[in-house]
Amino acid sequence: MGNLQLLLFLFAAVTLAIKPVSATSTTKNSTKSREEGESSYSIDVSFPIFRRISTNYPWLPHNIDPGTPAPKVMEGMPLQPLGDRQSVYNDHLRRCREFAGRDSNQCDIYEYDRMLMNQRQPQSMKNYTKVGFLKTRAPEKVVELATKFWDQNHLSMERENWPVGNSYINNWNSPTYMVKIEDSRLRGGGSQLRKQIWDAARESIEDWTGEDLSPTSLYGIRVYKEGAVLLPHVDRLPLVASAMINIAQDVDEDWPCEIYDHDGNAHNVTLHPGDMLLFESHSILHGRPFPLKGRHYAMLFIHFEPTGHSLTHNVDANIEVDKQYKQAAQENRGGQSASSETLPLYIIRESPEELHWRQLHPRGWEKPQFNPLKRKSTSSLHKAAAEGNVHAIERALKEDDAEKEDGGGTRVVDHRDEEGWQLLHSGAASGHKEVVELLVEHGADLNSRTHGGHGATPLYIAQRNNGGFHPVVRYLKSMGALNLGPEL
Repeated sequence: MGNLQLLLFLFAAVTLAIKPVSATSTTKNSTKSREEGESSYSIDVSFPIFRRISTNYPWLPHNIDPGTPAPKVMEGMPLQPLGDRQSVYNDHLRRCREFAGRDSNQCDIYEYDRMLMNQRQPQSMKNYTKVGFLKTRAPEKVVELATKFWDQNHLSMERENWPVGNSYINNWNSPTYMVKIEDSRLRGGGSQLRKQIWDAARESIEDWTGEDLSPTSLYGIRVYKEGAVLLPHVDRLPLVASAMINIAQDVDEDWPCEIYDHDGNAHNVTLHPGDMLLFESHSILHGRPFPLKGRHYAMLFIHFEPTGHSLTHNVDANIEVDKQYKQAAQENRGGQSASSETLPLYIIRESPEELHWRQLHPRGWEKPQFNPLKRKSTSSLHKAAAEGNVHAIERALKEDDAEKEDGGGTRVVDHRDEEGWQLLHSGAASGHKEVVELLVEHGADLNSRTHGGHGATPLYIAQRNNGGFHPVVRYLKSMGALNLGPEL
């Protein structure tokens, strides 16, 4: 038996053992999803996702006459409304094999791996939202940073290198290109820009998932060209809570992202520049099975991993994310740090993924001890408010009153740090009632929002961090404060 025949035999055995069902959402969705572009088809229609592609065409006798029994081979096969997709898939694989040459069997190995992962991961994951995806506008700061970088460097894009036989994208006749955010040779590029984008995106994704998140990957800006196709897939762990953002495009018609909700229904979602698609990439199937018609389509991808920690906004942390994950990989650990006794919190115990994950990470995983993206304000007063240093705040307020008598400028209570937080936000986040009361007594705006007026109010932050019965939460509610989260 040859290698390819063996792979196909193993795949058939595994598909019988693994039931291809969608994962069950275990928590509520914090935001109602826009179920834009819901399609009338499901799994294995546009491309093979779990097994073989559907050839159950609407014009077949059993689909026209309810009295005509379906052939055995088509029992349970979804209806095929998209035409002869089998020929499209056959051509995709043929071109992959031709391009790979002597390593043509790698195309089949990649396909085996893709479909096996499509079956194994979704049913094994804890999900954090009801639907699994949400189309919205990207945070203004993310768009500003990424668009500026694109405008300055898009002429310096470099061809992306794909492994031989990688079948996920038709790179053999439609190469992709990269304008790398982390490339310090490019104008404005480097680790600082990447961190700024992570920081600017984090709050929206945390609010959507309801989870404290730690960064795992940021890649792009990836540029797709005329004719590009991306096969439906789920992302490898620990890419869990993710966002894709359209940065720029020059197209003749919209290029939809095909994405499947937790119930297995296909949606074709269109993104225009500035649009963002939030999705649980560890369990949500997504791809672009229909060729791009246009010159280019530029996308930024941002990924996070749930830590299991409560949402706090004043953790002081300074860590290099790449270094941490590289070290974890070298030590056969998953995530940022690990023990041999635990699974990542987003993998369901005794699920098909547990065995697979433990084989890859024999030394285990544990929650990250801190989040590299949590706030580290350079303002000493914000630090004082976060630490509950009432005396430092009182002293600053007295000095502020003296300056006001002399016609001074911005009040201390109105001052914002680099993320748009005022002292009241910092005090509320940490649950320091004395600080909060003091600032309110001196005229702090109860309903001021972070991040340029598009972020959260003090009450929202206090409740998310400290719970609904905390004294700070009760105090703010008694003063008539509004509970407003970030705008998605």
